[in-house]
Amino acid sequence: MILVNDNHPYSYDTENLAEIFFPYEKIEIKSSMPRGDFGGILVYTGIRSGELRVSAYIDGKETTRLHTLQNGENEKLALSRLFYGALSAATGDSYPWGILYGVRPAKFYQSLVLKKGVKEADETLRRGYLVGEEKLELLKTVAKNERRINALSSKNSFSLYVSIPFCPTRCSYCSFVSHSIENAAPLLDEYVELLCKELESTAQIARSLGLRLETVYFGGGTPTTLSAPQLKKLLFAVEKNFDLSSLREYTVEAGRPDTVTREKLEVLRDFSVGRISINPQTFNDDVLAAIGRRHTCTDTLRAYELAQSLGCFDINTDLIAALPGDSPESFEQSVQKAISLSPSNITVHTLCLKTGAFLTSCGMPDKALAADMVRFACGALGQSGYIPYYMYRQGKSVGNLENTGWCVPGRECLYNVFMMDETHTVLACGAGGVTRLRHPESSLIQRIYNYKYPYEYIGGFSEMLARKSKITEFYTK
Repeated sequence: MILVNDNHPYSYDTENLAEIFFPYEKIEIKSSMPRGDFGGILVYTGIRSGELRVSAYIDGKETTRLHTLQNGENEKLALSRLFYGALSAATGDSYPWGILYGVRPAKFYQSLVLKKGVKEADETLRRGYLVGEEKLELLKTVAKNERRINALSSKNSFSLYVSIPFCPTRCSYCSFVSHSIENAAPLLDEYVELLCKELESTAQIARSLGLRLETVYFGGGTPTTLSAPQLKKLLFAVEKNFDLSSLREYTVEAGRPDTVTREKLEVLRDFSVGRISINPQTFNDDVLAAIGRRHTCTDTLRAYELAQSLGCFDINTDLIAALPGDSPESFEQSVQKAISLSPSNITVHTLCLKTGAFLTSCGMPDKALAADMVRFACGALGQSGYIPYYMYRQGKSVGNLENTGWCVPGRECLYNVFMMDETHTVLACGAGGVTRLRHPESSLIQRIYNYKYPYEYIGGFSEMLARKSKITEFYTK
Protein backbone atom coordinates (compact mmCIF):
# COMPACT_ATOMS: atom_id res chain seq x y z
CA MET A 1 0.00 0.00 0.00
CA ILE A 2 1.21 3.51 -0.84
CA LEU A 3 0.22 6.39 1.44
CA VAL A 4 0.88 9.91 0.15
CA ASN A 5 1.10 12.73 2.70
CA ASP A 6 1.28 15.94 0.68
CA ASN A 7 2.08 19.25 2.35
CA HIS A 8 1.07 18.40 5.92
CA PRO A 9 2.74 17.05 9.11
CA TYR A 10 0.16 14.37 9.97
CA SER A 11 1.88 11.29 8.60
CA TYR A 12 1.72 9.53 11.98
CA ASP A 13 -2.04 9.96 12.11
CA THR A 14 -2.79 8.93 8.53
CA GLU A 15 -0.57 5.87 8.87
CA ASN A 16 -2.43 4.77 12.00
CA LEU A 17 -5.76 5.27 10.26
CA ALA A 18 -4.58 3.38 7.18
CA GLU A 19 -3.65 0.46 9.42
CA ILE A 20 -7.24 0.30 10.71
CA PHE A 21 -8.54 -0.36 7.19
CA PHE A 22 -5.54 -2.38 5.92
CA PRO A 23 -3.95 -3.96 9.01
CA TYR A 24 -1.83 -6.50 7.12
CA GLU A 25 -0.59 -4.28 4.30
CA LYS A 26 2.97 -3.00 4.31
CA ILE A 27 2.61 0.78 4.14
CA GLU A 28 5.02 2.80 2.01
CA ILE A 29 5.00 6.54 2.81
CA LYS A 30 5.54 9.13 0.06
CA SER A 31 5.31 12.92 -0.03
CA SER A 32 3.95 13.16 -3.57
CA MET A 33 1.97 11.06 -6.03
CA PRO A 34 4.07 8.37 -7.77
CA ARG A 35 4.33 8.47 -11.52
CA GLY A 36 3.00 5.77 -13.79
CA ASP A 37 0.88 2.80 -12.87
CA PHE A 38 1.31 2.29 -9.12
CA GLY A 39 -1.08 -0.71 -8.88
CA GLY A 40 -2.50 -2.12 -5.63
CA ILE A 41 -3.79 0.35 -3.04
CA LEU A 42 -2.93 4.03 -2.92
CA VAL A 43 -4.32 6.72 -0.63
CA TYR A 44 -3.53 10.39 -1.25
CA THR A 45 -3.90 12.98 1.53
CA GLY A 46 -3.15 16.64 0.96
CA ILE A 47 -3.74 20.14 2.31
CA ARG A 48 -3.52 23.25 0.12
CA SER A 49 -4.62 26.72 1.27
CA GLY A 50 -7.16 25.36 3.71
CA GLU A 51 -8.51 22.77 1.27
CA LEU A 52 -8.27 19.15 2.38
CA ARG A 53 -8.36 16.24 -0.03
CA VAL A 54 -8.28 12.48 0.46
CA SER A 55 -8.40 10.16 -2.56
CA ALA A 56 -8.42 6.37 -2.27
CA TYR A 57 -7.47 4.29 -5.31
CA ILE A 58 -8.49 0.66 -4.75
CA ASP A 59 -8.96 -1.99 -7.43
CA GLY A 60 -8.79 0.67 -10.13
CA LYS A 61 -11.56 2.78 -8.57
CA GLU A 62 -11.15 6.26 -7.14
CA THR A 63 -13.03 7.61 -4.13
CA THR A 64 -12.35 11.26 -3.29
CA ARG A 65 -13.51 13.43 -0.41
CA LEU A 66 -12.91 17.20 -0.10
CA HIS A 67 -13.28 19.57 2.82
CA THR A 68 -12.71 23.29 3.40
CA LEU A 69 -11.38 24.18 6.83
CA GLN A 70 -13.61 26.44 8.91
CA ASN A 71 -12.35 29.13 11.29
CA GLY A 72 -10.93 27.51 14.45
CA GLU A 73 -11.37 23.97 13.12
CA ASN A 74 -8.75 21.43 14.18
CA GLU A 75 -6.80 20.66 11.00
CA LYS A 76 -5.52 17.26 12.10
CA LEU A 77 -8.94 16.04 13.22
CA ALA A 78 -10.59 17.35 10.05
CA LEU A 79 -8.09 15.50 7.87
CA SER A 80 -8.53 12.34 9.93
CA ARG A 81 -12.32 12.44 9.60
CA LEU A 82 -12.02 13.04 5.88
CA PHE A 83 -9.60 10.12 5.60
CA TYR A 84 -12.00 7.87 7.48
CA GLY A 85 -14.94 8.94 5.31
CA ALA A 86 -13.08 8.31 2.07
CA LEU A 87 -11.76 4.91 3.13
CA SER A 88 -15.10 3.87 4.59
CA ALA A 89 -16.85 4.74 1.31
CA ALA A 90 -14.18 2.99 -0.75
CA THR A 91 -14.12 -0.24 1.28
CA GLY A 92 -17.64 -0.39 2.68
CA ASP A 93 -16.17 -0.79 6.17
CA SER A 94 -16.84 1.22 9.32
CA TYR A 95 -15.43 0.89 12.81
CA PRO A 96 -17.08 1.59 16.18
CA TRP A 97 -14.06 3.48 17.53
CA GLY A 98 -14.07 5.83 14.53
CA ILE A 99 -10.76 7.63 14.16
CA LEU A 100 -9.69 7.10 17.77
CA TYR A 101 -6.52 5.04 17.85
CA GLY A 102 -3.96 4.51 20.59
CA VAL A 103 -3.43 2.04 23.42
CA ARG A 104 -5.06 3.94 26.31
CA PRO A 105 -8.53 5.27 25.39
CA ALA A 106 -9.65 5.64 29.03
CA LYS A 107 -6.62 7.75 29.87
CA PHE A 108 -7.30 9.93 26.81
CA TYR A 109 -10.95 10.33 27.80
CA GLN A 110 -9.99 11.35 31.33
CA SER A 111 -7.63 14.00 29.94
CA LEU A 112 -10.50 15.39 27.84
CA VAL A 113 -12.78 15.52 30.90
CA LEU A 114 -10.16 17.47 32.86
CA LYS A 115 -9.82 19.99 30.03
CA LYS A 116 -13.43 20.30 28.87
CA GLY A 117 -15.80 18.67 31.34
CA VAL A 118 -17.84 15.52 30.80
CA LYS A 119 -20.44 16.88 28.36
CA GLU A 120 -17.93 18.45 25.99
CA ALA A 121 -15.56 15.47 26.27
CA ASP A 122 -18.41 13.17 25.20
CA GLU A 123 -19.25 15.39 22.24
CA THR A 124 -15.57 15.55 21.23
CA LEU A 125 -15.48 11.76 20.99
CA ARG A 126 -18.85 11.52 19.24
CA ARG A 127 -18.42 14.26 16.66
CA GLY A 128 -14.69 14.88 16.64
CA TYR A 129 -13.50 11.25 16.71
CA LEU A 130 -16.64 9.50 15.39
CA VAL A 131 -16.76 7.09 18.33
CA GLY A 132 -20.00 5.09 18.43
CA GLU A 133 -22.39 5.38 21.37
CA GLU A 134 -21.87 1.79 22.51
CA LYS A 135 -18.10 2.22 22.82
CA LEU A 136 -18.44 5.65 24.39
CA GLU A 137 -20.63 4.28 27.18
CA LEU A 138 -18.20 1.42 27.79
CA LEU A 139 -15.29 3.87 27.82
CA LYS A 140 -16.98 6.16 30.33
CA THR A 141 -17.64 3.26 32.71
CA VAL A 142 -14.05 2.03 32.44
CA ALA A 143 -12.69 5.54 33.01
CA LYS A 144 -14.82 5.97 36.13
CA ASN A 145 -13.54 2.71 37.60
CA GLU A 146 -9.94 3.50 36.67
CA ARG A 147 -10.12 6.88 38.40
CA ARG A 148 -11.16 5.18 41.64
CA ILE A 149 -8.24 2.75 41.44
CA ASN A 150 -5.69 5.40 40.45
CA ALA A 151 -6.60 7.37 43.58
CA LEU A 152 -4.93 4.61 45.63
CA SER A 153 -1.51 5.57 44.27
CA SER A 154 0.69 8.15 45.97
CA LYS A 155 3.65 10.20 44.74
CA ASN A 156 6.25 7.68 45.88
CA SER A 157 4.33 4.58 44.73
CA PHE A 158 5.72 2.01 42.32
CA SER A 159 4.92 -1.45 40.99
CA LEU A 160 7.26 -4.33 40.23
CA TYR A 161 7.03 -6.37 37.04
CA VAL A 162 8.94 -9.66 36.75
CA SER A 163 9.27 -11.12 33.24
CA ILE A 164 9.32 -14.89 32.67
CA PRO A 165 9.43 -15.13 28.85
CA PHE A 166 8.94 -18.89 28.57
CA CYS A 167 5.93 -21.02 27.60
CA PRO A 168 5.28 -24.74 27.14
CA THR A 169 4.73 -24.06 23.42
CA ARG A 170 4.25 -20.94 21.33
CA CYS A 171 0.62 -20.12 20.48
CA SER A 172 0.07 -19.41 16.79
CA TYR A 173 -1.39 -15.93 17.47
CA CYS A 174 1.46 -14.88 19.78
CA SER A 175 3.93 -12.10 18.95
CA PHE A 176 5.34 -11.65 22.46
CA VAL A 177 8.92 -12.37 23.45
CA SER A 178 8.16 -15.91 24.54
CA HIS A 179 10.22 -19.05 24.05
CA SER A 180 9.00 -22.62 24.15
CA ILE A 181 10.42 -24.60 27.02
CA GLU A 182 11.48 -27.28 24.55
CA ASN A 183 14.06 -24.90 23.06
CA ALA A 184 14.90 -22.75 26.08
CA ALA A 185 15.22 -25.33 28.87
CA PRO A 186 19.07 -25.09 29.04
CA LEU A 187 18.78 -21.36 29.82
CA LEU A 188 16.33 -21.58 32.69
CA ASP A 189 18.59 -22.12 35.71
CA GLU A 190 21.03 -19.39 34.72
CA TYR A 191 18.16 -17.05 33.83
CA VAL A 192 16.54 -17.52 37.24
CA GLU A 193 19.88 -17.00 39.01
CA LEU A 194 20.55 -13.70 37.22
CA LEU A 195 16.96 -12.55 37.64
CA CYS A 196 17.36 -12.94 41.41
CA LYS A 197 20.42 -10.69 41.22
CA GLU A 198 18.52 -8.09 39.20
CA LEU A 199 15.70 -8.17 41.73
CA GLU A 200 18.20 -7.55 44.55
CA SER A 201 19.80 -4.63 42.72
CA THR A 202 16.44 -3.09 41.81
CA ALA A 203 15.22 -3.37 45.39
CA GLN A 204 18.31 -1.52 46.65
CA ILE A 205 17.55 1.36 44.30
CA ALA A 206 13.88 1.46 45.34
CA ARG A 207 14.85 1.56 49.02
CA SER A 208 17.40 4.30 48.49
CA LEU A 209 14.74 6.46 46.84
CA GLY A 210 12.10 5.79 49.48
CA LEU A 211 9.68 4.26 46.99
CA ARG A 212 6.54 2.46 48.18
CA LEU A 213 5.69 -0.90 46.56
CA GLU A 214 1.99 -1.21 45.70
CA THR A 215 1.74 -4.25 43.39
CA VAL A 216 3.90 -7.13 42.15
CA TYR A 217 3.13 -8.81 38.83
CA PHE A 218 4.86 -11.88 37.36
CA GLY A 219 4.08 -12.01 33.63
CA GLY A 220 5.45 -13.57 30.50
CA GLY A 221 5.27 -15.87 28.74
CA THR A 222 3.90 -18.15 31.40
CA PRO A 223 5.65 -17.86 34.78
CA THR A 224 4.38 -21.28 35.88
CA THR A 225 6.40 -22.81 33.07
CA LEU A 226 9.15 -22.69 35.71
CA SER A 227 9.45 -25.57 38.16
CA ALA A 228 8.19 -25.21 41.72
CA PRO A 229 11.77 -24.83 43.09
CA GLN A 230 12.55 -22.13 40.50
CA LEU A 231 9.36 -20.25 41.36
CA LYS A 232 10.18 -20.54 45.05
CA LYS A 233 13.64 -19.11 44.46
CA LEU A 234 12.26 -16.06 42.64
CA LEU A 235 9.44 -15.44 45.11
CA PHE A 236 11.94 -15.67 47.96
CA ALA A 237 14.16 -13.10 46.19
CA VAL A 238 11.20 -10.70 46.05
CA GLU A 239 10.29 -11.30 49.70
CA LYS A 240 13.89 -11.00 50.91
CA ASN A 241 14.78 -7.80 49.04
CA PHE A 242 11.61 -5.70 48.78
CA ASP A 243 9.58 -4.11 51.55
CA LEU A 244 6.18 -5.78 51.11
CA SER A 245 4.51 -4.08 54.08
CA SER A 246 2.56 -1.70 51.81
CA LEU A 247 1.77 -4.29 49.13
CA ARG A 248 -1.83 -4.20 47.91
CA GLU A 249 -1.68 -7.00 45.33
CA TYR A 250 0.56 -9.91 44.28
CA THR A 251 -0.10 -11.56 40.91
CA VAL A 252 1.57 -14.50 39.17
CA GLU A 253 0.22 -15.50 35.77
CA ALA A 254 -0.46 -19.23 35.47
CA GLY A 255 -2.09 -18.74 32.11
CA ARG A 256 -1.43 -22.10 30.53
CA PRO A 257 -3.48 -24.78 32.34
CA ASP A 258 -0.92 -27.41 31.33
CA THR A 259 1.64 -25.73 33.62
CA VAL A 260 -0.51 -25.71 36.76
CA THR A 261 0.29 -28.24 39.50
CA ARG A 262 -0.62 -28.43 43.17
CA GLU A 263 3.06 -28.07 44.11
CA LYS A 264 3.41 -24.81 42.19
CA LEU A 265 0.15 -23.40 43.54
CA GLU A 266 1.23 -24.22 47.08
CA VAL A 267 4.49 -22.33 46.52
CA LEU A 268 2.49 -19.30 45.35
CA ARG A 269 0.18 -19.57 48.35
CA ASP A 270 3.09 -19.86 50.78
CA PHE A 271 4.54 -16.58 49.49
CA SER A 272 1.17 -14.78 49.79
CA VAL A 273 0.46 -14.52 46.08
CA GLY A 274 -3.22 -13.57 46.01
CA ARG A 275 -4.02 -13.40 42.32
CA ILE A 276 -3.39 -15.79 39.42
CA SER A 277 -4.63 -16.26 35.88
CA ILE A 278 -5.81 -19.49 34.31
CA ASN A 279 -6.53 -18.74 30.68
CA PRO A 280 -8.46 -21.11 28.47
CA GLN A 281 -8.77 -18.51 25.64
CA THR A 282 -11.65 -20.74 24.47
CA PHE A 283 -13.58 -23.74 25.75
CA ASN A 284 -13.59 -25.33 22.29
CA ASP A 285 -11.01 -28.14 21.94
CA ASP A 286 -10.90 -27.85 18.14
CA VAL A 287 -10.04 -24.15 18.38
CA LEU A 288 -7.41 -24.85 21.05
CA ALA A 289 -5.74 -27.32 18.67
CA ALA A 290 -5.87 -24.81 15.82
CA ILE A 291 -4.01 -22.15 17.82
CA GLY A 292 -1.32 -24.48 19.16
CA ARG A 293 -2.47 -24.68 22.78
CA ARG A 294 -1.41 -28.14 23.86
CA HIS A 295 -4.13 -28.54 26.44
CA THR A 296 -7.84 -29.30 26.45
CA CYS A 297 -10.87 -27.76 28.10
CA THR A 298 -10.73 -30.59 30.63
CA ASP A 299 -7.18 -29.52 31.52
CA THR A 300 -8.44 -25.96 32.08
CA LEU A 301 -11.24 -27.13 34.37
CA ARG A 302 -8.83 -29.37 36.30
CA ALA A 303 -6.39 -26.50 36.84
CA TYR A 304 -9.20 -24.14 37.83
CA GLU A 305 -10.69 -26.56 40.33
CA LEU A 306 -7.24 -27.22 41.78
CA ALA A 307 -6.60 -23.51 42.29
CA GLN A 308 -10.08 -23.00 43.71
CA SER A 309 -9.58 -25.83 46.19
CA LEU A 310 -6.73 -23.93 47.85
CA GLY A 311 -9.19 -21.12 48.58
CA CYS A 312 -6.71 -18.25 48.53
CA PHE A 313 -6.60 -16.89 44.97
CA ASP A 314 -8.47 -14.32 42.95
CA ILE A 315 -8.54 -15.99 39.53
CA ASN A 316 -8.55 -14.24 36.17
CA THR A 317 -9.77 -16.08 33.07
CA ASP A 318 -8.90 -14.83 29.56
CA LEU A 319 -11.02 -15.34 26.45
CA ILE A 320 -10.16 -14.27 22.89
CA ALA A 321 -12.79 -13.26 20.33
CA ALA A 322 -12.34 -14.20 16.64
CA LEU A 323 -9.97 -17.14 17.05
CA PRO A 324 -9.71 -19.27 13.89
CA GLY A 325 -12.45 -21.89 13.69
CA ASP A 326 -14.53 -20.32 16.46
CA SER A 327 -18.21 -19.70 15.73
CA PRO A 328 -20.63 -17.30 17.41
CA GLU A 329 -22.27 -20.23 19.18
CA SER A 330 -18.97 -21.67 20.33
CA PHE A 331 -17.73 -18.30 21.60
CA GLU A 332 -20.99 -17.69 23.44
CA GLN A 333 -20.64 -21.09 25.10
CA SER A 334 -17.09 -20.17 26.15
CA VAL A 335 -18.29 -16.92 27.72
CA GLN A 336 -21.09 -18.67 29.59
CA LYS A 337 -18.73 -21.43 30.73
CA ALA A 338 -16.26 -18.85 32.07
CA ILE A 339 -19.06 -17.05 33.92
CA SER A 340 -20.28 -20.34 35.41
CA LEU A 341 -16.87 -20.86 37.04
CA SER A 342 -17.32 -17.55 38.94
CA PRO A 343 -13.78 -16.17 38.57
CA SER A 344 -13.22 -12.76 40.11
CA ASN A 345 -11.89 -11.46 36.77
CA ILE A 346 -12.71 -12.25 33.14
CA THR A 347 -10.68 -10.48 30.47
CA VAL A 348 -12.07 -10.42 26.93
CA HIS A 349 -9.43 -9.88 24.25
CA THR A 350 -9.90 -9.36 20.55
CA LEU A 351 -7.60 -11.44 18.38
CA CYS A 352 -4.59 -9.33 17.43
CA LEU A 353 -2.26 -10.57 14.73
CA LYS A 354 1.09 -8.82 14.86
CA THR A 355 3.77 -9.36 12.24
CA GLY A 356 5.54 -12.01 14.32
CA ALA A 357 2.45 -14.20 14.74
CA PHE A 358 2.09 -17.37 12.64
CA LEU A 359 -1.65 -16.84 12.12
CA THR A 360 -0.98 -13.59 10.23
CA SER A 361 -0.21 -15.72 7.18
CA CYS A 362 -3.54 -17.57 7.39
CA GLY A 363 -5.87 -14.82 6.15
CA MET A 364 -7.82 -11.98 7.74
CA PRO A 365 -10.48 -12.91 10.32
CA ASP A 366 -14.07 -11.70 9.99
CA LYS A 367 -14.44 -8.19 11.47
CA ALA A 368 -18.21 -8.39 11.82
CA LEU A 369 -17.97 -11.74 13.59
CA ALA A 370 -15.42 -10.32 16.04
CA ALA A 371 -17.67 -7.32 16.76
CA ASP A 372 -20.65 -9.60 17.44
CA MET A 373 -18.58 -11.74 19.80
CA VAL A 374 -17.26 -8.77 21.76
CA ARG A 375 -20.77 -7.30 21.97
CA PHE A 376 -22.18 -10.58 23.29
CA ALA A 377 -19.44 -10.86 25.93
CA CYS A 378 -20.07 -7.29 27.07
CA GLY A 379 -23.79 -7.93 27.50
CA ALA A 380 -23.41 -11.34 29.18
CA LEU A 381 -20.77 -10.15 31.64
CA GLY A 382 -22.72 -7.03 32.56
CA GLN A 383 -25.87 -9.07 33.17
CA SER A 384 -23.88 -11.46 35.38
CA GLY A 385 -22.71 -8.67 37.70
CA TYR A 386 -19.24 -8.06 36.28
CA ILE A 387 -18.04 -4.48 35.72
CA PRO A 388 -15.51 -3.24 33.12
CA TYR A 389 -12.57 -1.71 34.98
CA TYR A 390 -9.69 -1.44 32.52
CA MET A 391 -9.20 -1.35 28.80
CA TYR A 392 -6.48 -1.20 26.20
CA ARG A 393 -6.30 -1.36 22.43
CA GLN A 394 -3.71 -2.75 20.04
CA GLY A 395 -2.88 -2.05 16.43
CA LYS A 396 -3.93 -4.86 14.08
CA SER A 397 -6.72 -6.05 16.37
CA VAL A 398 -9.51 -7.58 14.31
CA GLY A 399 -12.06 -4.86 13.57
CA ASN A 400 -9.93 -2.34 15.48
CA LEU A 401 -11.69 -3.56 18.62
CA GLU A 402 -10.66 -3.41 22.27
CA ASN A 403 -9.49 -5.64 25.12
CA THR A 404 -11.46 -5.17 28.33
CA GLY A 405 -10.97 -6.45 31.85
CA TRP A 406 -14.18 -7.28 33.74
CA CYS A 407 -14.39 -8.13 37.43
CA VAL A 408 -16.61 -8.74 40.39
CA PRO A 409 -16.90 -5.28 42.03
CA GLY A 410 -13.99 -4.74 44.40
CA ARG A 411 -11.85 -7.49 42.84
CA GLU A 412 -10.02 -5.43 40.21
CA CYS A 413 -6.43 -6.11 39.19
CA LEU A 414 -4.77 -2.91 40.39
CA TYR A 415 -1.55 -3.52 38.48
CA ASN A 416 -3.43 -3.57 35.16
CA VAL A 417 -4.80 -0.10 35.80
CA PHE A 418 -1.58 1.35 37.21
CA MET A 419 0.35 0.03 34.23
CA MET A 420 -2.17 0.95 31.55
CA ASP A 421 -2.81 4.48 32.83
CA GLU A 422 0.90 5.07 33.56
CA THR A 423 -0.20 6.02 37.08
CA HIS A 424 3.18 5.53 38.70
CA THR A 425 6.62 4.03 38.08
CA VAL A 426 6.85 0.36 37.11
CA LEU A 427 10.27 -1.20 37.74
CA ALA A 428 10.73 -4.20 35.43
CA CYS A 429 13.12 -7.11 35.83
CA GLY A 430 13.85 -9.91 33.39
CA ALA A 431 14.28 -10.32 29.64
CA GLY A 432 11.94 -8.11 27.64
CA GLY A 433 11.11 -6.03 30.72
CA VAL A 434 10.63 -2.29 30.22
CA THR A 435 11.02 -0.07 33.27
CA ARG A 436 8.70 2.91 32.93
CA LEU A 437 9.56 5.82 35.21
CA ARG A 438 6.92 8.41 35.96
CA HIS A 439 8.08 11.57 37.68
CA PRO A 440 5.88 12.28 40.73
CA GLU A 441 5.73 16.03 40.08
CA SER A 442 5.89 16.60 36.33
CA SER A 443 4.32 13.33 35.07
CA LEU A 444 7.34 12.97 32.78
CA ILE A 445 7.69 9.41 31.44
CA GLN A 446 11.07 7.76 30.75
CA ARG A 447 11.72 4.15 29.76
CA ILE A 448 14.65 1.83 30.42
CA TYR A 449 14.79 -1.30 28.29
CA ASN A 450 16.17 -4.65 29.35
CA TYR A 451 17.60 -6.95 26.71
CA LYS A 452 14.73 -8.52 24.82
CA TYR A 453 15.71 -12.19 24.56
CA PRO A 454 16.86 -14.52 27.37
CA TYR A 455 20.20 -15.29 25.74
CA GLU A 456 20.87 -11.55 25.32
CA TYR A 457 19.82 -10.96 28.91
CA ILE A 458 22.27 -13.58 30.13
CA GLY A 459 25.13 -12.52 27.87
CA GLY A 460 24.82 -8.79 28.55
CA PHE A 461 23.68 -8.93 32.15
CA SER A 462 26.34 -6.62 33.62
CA GLU A 463 25.74 -3.93 31.03
CA MET A 464 21.99 -4.25 31.40
CA LEU A 465 22.22 -4.00 35.18
CA ALA A 466 24.21 -0.79 34.82
CA ARG A 467 21.26 0.79 33.00
CA LYS A 468 19.33 0.71 36.27
CA SER A 469 21.45 3.65 37.48
CA LYS A 470 19.17 5.78 35.29
CA ILE A 471 16.39 5.21 37.83
CA THR A 472 18.28 7.14 40.49
CA GLU A 473 19.25 9.85 38.00
CA PHE A 474 15.59 10.28 36.99
CA TYR A 475 14.38 10.76 40.56
CA THR A 476 17.24 12.94 41.77
CA LYS A 477 17.45 15.40 38.88
